[in-house]
Amino acid sequence: MPQPAFRFIAQGCPPAVGRPRVVPAPPSRPPRPCRGCLLFPQRVLAAGASPGPFPLLASMEFAELIKTPRADNVVLHRPFYLAVEGTLCLTGHHLIFSSRRQDNAEELWLLHSNIDSIEKRFVGSLGTIIIKCKDLRIIQLDIPGMEECLNIASSIEALSTLDSVTLMYPFFYRPMFEIVEDGWRSFLPDQEFELLSSVTNEWRLSCINKEFSVCPSYPPVVVVPKSIDDEALRKVAMFRHGSRFPVLSYYHKKNGMVMMRSSQPLTGTNGRRCKEDEKLINATLRPGKRGYIIDTRSLNVAQQARAKGGGFEQEAHYPQWRRIHKCIERFNILQESLIKLVEACNDQSHNMDRWLSKLEASNWLTHIKEILTAACLAAQCIDREGASVLVHGTEGTDSTLQAGHPFQQRCAQSAYSNSKQKWEAPVFLLFLDCVWQILRQFPCSFEFNEQFLIMLFEHAYASQFGTFLGNNENERSKLKLPQKTMSLWSWVNRSEELSKFQNPLFEANSLVIWPSVAPQSLQLWEGVFLRWNRPSKFLDEAHEEMINIIKYNKELQAKVNALRRQLAEMETDDRMQENL
Repeated sequence: MPQPAFRFIAQGCPPAVGRPRVVPAPPSRPPRPCRGCLLFPQRVLAAGASPGPFPLLASMEFAELIKTPRADNVVLHRPFYLAVEGTLCLTGHHLIFSSRRQDNAEELWLLHSNIDSIEKRFVGSLGTIIIKCKDLRIIQLDIPGMEECLNIASSIEALSTLDSVTLMYPFFYRPMFEIVEDGWRSFLPDQEFELLSSVTNEWRLSCINKEFSVCPSYPPVVVVPKSIDDEALRKVAMFRHGSRFPVLSYYHKKNGMVMMRSSQPLTGTNGRRCKEDEKLINATLRPGKRGYIIDTRSLNVAQQARAKGGGFEQEAHYPQWRRIHKCIERFNILQESLIKLVEACNDQSHNMDRWLSKLEASNWLTHIKEILTAACLAAQCIDREGASVLVHGTEGTDSTLQAGHPFQQRCAQSAYSNSKQKWEAPVFLLFLDCVWQILRQFPCSFEFNEQFLIMLFEHAYASQFGTFLGNNENERSKLKLPQKTMSLWSWVNRSEELSKFQNPLFEANSLVIWPSVAPQSLQLWEGVFLRWNRPSKFLDEAHEEMINIIKYNKELQAKVNALRRQLAEMETDDRMQENL
C-alpha cells in the first residue's frame, strides 16, 4: 500500500497505519459502477443481455470465459438472511444476484476477485455452488439444471483466477462520485519530509533509486542520514539481500531516536563486511549510545542463512549494536494458522472444549503475541532506552509493512483456497489484528475505529481500487496505476466517508501506550473471524447507543462550559460594581 516511508510518532497510533482514511465499499455491494464500466443488474435482467462492462464484451478474454451469463430461479443462501429466489448474472468482474423486487432490497454484488474457492454439489438435476470468499464469507447458490450449474461454476473459477493484473476490476472501475482529491498524491515523500525537517536536520531525501536501479523493491525516494552520500548507499545496497539497504522507517520526536529497516546483510560463511554499512547505521546513534538490531528470525535460522550467503551483523564489526532475535513466523506457517483458525470459527458443533482446542491449535493468538512482543521491545528501546533500532529478517519485506511489502503476492489467497500455496501469507491481516488488540486495550487513543481496520482487510484482498495492486512501487509504476486506476484514498478523503471510520471515543494522547501481551489480554477478533457466524444486530445497536451517549455528553459539556463562562462574567461584573 503506497504510503510514506517515514512517519513521526502518532502517540497511540502505529505509524504504519498512518491517517485513518479508508474506503469502505459495503462488503456485499461495491459503489455503483457507471460510464460504460458495468451494466446495472436491472438493465441486464430486463433486457436479457449478456452482462458485463461494454469494453469487456469485445474482449475475448472475458466473452469466452462466461459460458452461461444468466440463470433464473436461483436460490441464494446467506448467513442471517432468509433464502431468496432470483436471477443470477455473471459479468467480467462481478457475480450479481437480484430478487427483482422493486426496492432492490435483495441484491448481491460480489467481485470475482473476492472468491477464494468454490464447491459443486448435485442432487438430481439441482446443482449447488458453495462460494467461499476471501473476506471469509460463505455463500450458497442453488441453480436448477446440471449443465447451467456446471457452466456457471466453470465461469466463476476462471474469472476469479485471472492471471493478468490489467484485466482486474480496478482497471475498469469508473466512479460516480466527484473526485475532490487525488489519493495517489496523498502521501508524497517531499510533503512528509517537510514535517521531519522542521524538527531535525540530520536526515535527507535521497533519489538514488529514482529509476529503481539500485533496489527494485524500494520506492524512488528514501530517507537516509545526511552524512551518508549516494555512492556509499550503492555499496551498502550490494551488501544487503535484495539491495534493501537501511532506510528511515520511524522518527521519535521525544528524543530523536529512530527505527530503520533493511534486509539481512550478506556476510556469508567467510564473515564478509561493509564499512559503508557500518557507517550508515552508526550515523543514527548519539555519542556514547548503543543501538539495537532486532532480527525477526530465530538464531538458528539466522545462522543457517549464512550458509546461503546471508547472515547477520557480526559483533566485531558492529560493537555499538546489540543484536536481539525475536522470531516471527512467515509464509506457509502463517497461512496454515489462518486456515486452521477459520476452520475453528466455522465449527458449528457448539462444543466449547473442541472449539477452544481448535482455536489454540491454530496458533493465531500465539503469532499475535510474538508480533506485539517484538513491537513492544522496539518501542521500549526507542522510548525508554533512548536507543535507535534496526529491524530486519531475511528479505525485509514483512517485518515492517511500509515500503515494498508484496501485497499482491501475500493476499492472492485467503483461508479457503485449494490451490498450492506459493507466497501467500496473512501478514497484513496479522498486522491489522495487532492494531485491533491495542485499540481494544486503549479505546480512546485511536482516531479510527474497528470498521476502518475491517475495511482495510477487505480491500487488501479484493477491491475496485488500485491501491493494493502490485508488490512494490516499481511494479505499480510499470502498471501505471495512478493513471489507470482510482486510489482508495480518493474515496476515503471525501468528508462524508471519513465520519464512518472515526472513533467517537478518541482523545488526543501525548503519551506512549504500552499494550499487555498476557494471554488473558489477547482476544479473538470477532469483527473479522466471527462476523459471518453470528448476527451483529445487538453489537450495532450498542454501538449506536454509545454514539448517542457521547453526543449527548458533548452537548452537556458545551452547556457546562457556557454556564461557567456566564458565571465568570457575572463575577467580573460584581467585582467591578464593588470597586465603583
